[in-house]
Amino acid sequence: MAGLTAAQIASFNAGRGVFNRDETAATGLGPVFNQESCGECHAVPAIGGGGGNNRNVTRIARRVNGVFDPLTSLGGSLLQTRALGNRNGSTHNFVAETVPAAASIVVNRRTTPIFGLGLVDATPDAVFIALAVAEASSGSGVAGRVNMTDNIRAGMKTVGRFGWKAQVPTLFQFAGDALLNEEGITTPDFPNENCPQGNCAELAFNPAPGLNDTGNKSLSLTNFMMMLAPPPRAAQTVDTVQGEQIFHAIGCAACHAPALTTGTSPIAALDHQTYHPYSDFLLHDMGSLGDGLEMADATGSEVRTEPLWGLRFITRYLHDGRATTLEQAIAAHAGQGAAARDRYAALTAGAKAQLLAFLRSL
Repeated sequence: MAGLTAAQIASFNAGRGVFNRDETAATGLGPVFNQESCGECHAVPAIGGGGGNNRNVTRIARRVNGVFDPLTSLGGSLLQTRALGNRNGSTHNFVAETVPAAASIVVNRRTTPIFGLGLVDATPDAVFIALAVAEASSGSGVAGRVNMTDNIRAGMKTVGRFGWKAQVPTLFQFAGDALLNEEGITTPDFPNENCPQGNCAELAFNPAPGLNDTGNKSLSLTNFMMMLAPPPRAAQTVDTVQGEQIFHAIGCAACHAPALTTGTSPIAALDHQTYHPYSDFLLHDMGSLGDGLEMADATGSEVRTEPLWGLRFITRYLHDGRATTLEQAIAAHAGQGAAARDRYAALTAGAKAQLLAFLRSL
């Protein structure tokens, strides 16, 4: 971000080093994991970006008599697709997880960019709560809600804003969660190692038992993400300006809120700043577009509104990357997104082109 102090730039650069550093068995990697560094997945179009066309994670679950089961006993809900094998001199061969036969819900999820998330983190809970109240009272039939989720450091539930289900409340908790579940690095906030495929007996052979980090890595990653600038917007044209007006007119902005404002922050670049994520960061019932997963207070049909900033750098859309064009992504909207979808379908070819030009400028 622009306007950082020399000390803040130093913290940002140190955090970027941790973000890109490959972990090893000696530093706590594994026993099962997805990648050796954060930068392996968050790399397109630059470090801190998304995962490109082929960077997905897999989540598994099932329903038994209508009750959601994340299959924790079988290694769920996040699948770790890599393992240490017999690295670091271990005589034990750790094996990557696979989708168990019991899983009736199998969801691929795109790796999303983390650009600009410090602004989201610095936005007070009250802003998101007020957005939900305003949407509910609008009478539009499009009403998002906050996902009140466990905030480990606060010791209470606060507003979730990160993750496909808005299940994570802060960037610091997001960092610790990712260290554990993507790399296998334990920290004070996430001290319990994942049991490979749910078999906790395997942990007896863990080459790096106990806490792998004091929390310094989580803090370094947070510093990097906190001060990572939002994605730049492309030059505006007559078509993009007109396209944004159409975006509002057909109801897209009801969920994809164009502007939010941060609260008080010790970082001047984050202090009372208006930013443009094109998201309300609330849960919306998306009907058939939902992934069936329940996380924190989110139901299977609910999905957090995905921010549209940086859209011009993305080549696959929606939570599972099923859509390869913006037109496909819009057409897949259901539930609370259905009315705006239908209004888009009724536009003239010229108006559609202007709307798409606007989206491709973000």
